[in-house]
Amino acid sequence: MRIGAGIALVVIGAVLAFAVRDTSDTFNLTALGIIIMLGGAAGIWLSYRLANQRRRTDRPVIDPEVEAQYRTAPPERVADEPIDVTPTHLRRPSR
Repeated sequence: MRIGAGIALVVIGAVLAFAVRDTSDTFNLTALGIIIMLGGAAGIWLSYRLANQRRRTDRPVIDPEVEAQYRTAPPERVADEPIDVTPTHLRRPSR
């Protein structure tokens, strides 16, 4: 069942449940319309779930050996002394 068929079932069920005012001793049209609407809603939900399935795999995307070639470690020490990046016009005169 596709989404269009589910919507059609919901519409038909709503017409039977809310628009038709006929009485019968054998079955209740309101209950039948609600059951058809629930079936249409279930069909819409099922078609949505089937259309949007995600395939999950446990395979690595990149070969671990190839990934190791591009892995880098941060340097242990950048500079012996801190670097002053203050603009020259804002620096304090050294004593």
